[in-house]
Amino acid sequence: MSKIAIVIAGILAAIIVLVFVASAVANSLFEKQVSKEVEKLFGSGQVDKKEIITEADLAGLPSCVQKWLAQSQVVGKEKISTVRLKQSGVMRLKEDQPWMPFEAEQYFNVDEPGFVWKAKVKMNPLLYFSGRDRYFQGRGEMDIKALSLLTVANAGASSEMDQSAMLRYLAEMIWFPTAALSNYIKWEEIDANSARATMNYRGMTGSGVYTFDDKGAAVSFFAKRYRETNGQFTLDPWGGVVKGYNEFNSVRIPARLDVIWQLETGDFNWFQCEITEIDYNKPQL
Repeated sequence: MSKIAIVIAGILAAIIVLVFVASAVANSLFEKQVSKEVEKLFGSGQVDKKEIITEADLAGLPSCVQKWLAQSQVVGKEKISTVRLKQSGVMRLKEDQPWMPFEAEQYFNVDEPGFVWKAKVKMNPLLYFSGRDRYFQGRGEMDIKALSLLTVANAGASSEMDQSAMLRYLAEMIWFPTAALSNYIKWEEIDANSARATMNYRGMTGSGVYTFDDKGAAVSFFAKRYRETNGQFTLDPWGGVVKGYNEFNSVRIPARLDVIWQLETGDFNWFQCEITEIDYNKPQL
């Protein structure tokens, strides 16, 4: 090997090392940022008291929603105020792209509705991107960075993002069913197996339809949600389809879901996840 080739190889090796060092530093800063946001989320509007769910709390709800809460096994248990969970699964951003595996943590406050979701998505053995979605005090935000370093997407401070984050919260409350009893959510019966949930919080309103089977198990949730494509927002049907149940802390919840955009070109299944761990009323990282 010539001296020039050796020098070039050395420079390339140094660049690679610098990139990975910078990525490690950036990832540490990212983790600290998320930790602060979770602390702020859990410190918002917390009520230090235990409320036990009773049959009377279910009265007045559509019959299918009452069935859902009953089969979720929440009656007789403490009302859920905070949630922390872990997910794993695969995702893709376009239909012609390969699936990418991810691991994620998510934190919810139910009393003052909000969440923080952080994920690490592997694009290949050497390249990953960090993602963080946040819904706090009625505002939605999204931040995606390659190697935790280079911004790929960043969105927030818009009514479209606020509505999108609200609908995500409304859809994901199937993992903490007692949130269905919150005063910011109203229910309207559609038929024996479906009901519309409408959330009203900090001046924003969003609604979607839950569908249940005859025994009360949740089957799906769909709503019209803003979708960003090339910097433009469109309002498209979006939702989750339940693929499997599991029991955590004596509460039965949908543990496997596919998330789908219903587009003019057909259904785009872009996100498949499984809940691997979940804790209620433990407001810590």
